[in-house]
Amino acid sequence: MTPARISEVIEMAWADDVSFDAIEQGLGLCESEVIALMRRELRPSSFRLWRKRVSGRRTKHQGLSAS
Repeated sequence: MTPARISEVIEMAWADDVSFDAIEQGLGLCESEVIALMRRELRPSSFRLWRKRVSGRRTKHQGLSAS
């Protein structure tokens, strides 16, 4: 994966209005792959902050936002 592509995934993952489903449709990475990439590319403290922010967040999970 190119640095530009990695940067794009990270940007989309941090965005509040972009769901994991949208990332999968646009970039072909499922939620677990996005999490693995974020774990690998971010500093540990930044990764923990991101995980805390997106865990259970309705906008990151389209299935949750439908209810």
